[in-house]
Amino acid sequence: MHSGSRVSPRTIGFAVATMVLGAGGWFASFELLTEYIKTLNDGDYVPNCAISVLVTCGPNMGSWQGSLFGFSNTIVGVSAFIAPIAVGVSLLAGARFRAWFWALYQFGLLGGFVFICWLAAQSIFVLGTLCPWCMVVWTVMIPLWWTTAFRPYANGDVPLGAAARRLFQTLHSWSWVFILVSYLVIAAIAQFQLDWFAEFSRA
Repeated sequence: MHSGSRVSPRTIGFAVATMVLGAGGWFASFELLTEYIKTLNDGDYVPNCAISVLVTCGPNMGSWQGSLFGFSNTIVGVSAFIAPIAVGVSLLAGARFRAWFWALYQFGLLGGFVFICWLAAQSIFVLGTLCPWCMVVWTVMIPLWWTTAFRPYANGDVPLGAAARRLFQTLHSWSWVFILVSYLVIAAIAQFQLDWFAEFSRA
């Protein structure tokens, strides 16, 4: 990491968005962690995210999917979302990261993106519920990934040839489309599957 003399408006926008999204993911993970601890301490405790039979976090927290690594996934979230907050603050301060750093950061974001896609599928198709705090994490993780996926290559932070850089600039300009499509796909699948689940439950 090294410092630059000026921070461009686009970098400021990206940095602020990264910090806000990271903070949102951290807060949701922290809330889910505290609710999980309360349910462990009191078997009769009703989590603040228990809105209805379908919109609740209890089944998610109590399932094996909610503790994939042998401990609550919320611990992963509370730890991991510190990274985008730190990256955003550093960029605002004028930092410029090396190519290897962007590779590691993107690898982490890709892992998070794949993880939330898997969790969303498990929640919708297996558990038959939508966890509100989990959905906040999904909502912030999707733009965190897509806004960063092509940016280092488009901006020249990772050295590339002119043709490759133009390709990544084009892909980066379409980031909002990838974000929107990701939201729509999850929303459509959830709507269809959980409507079917509700009808089946009433039968």
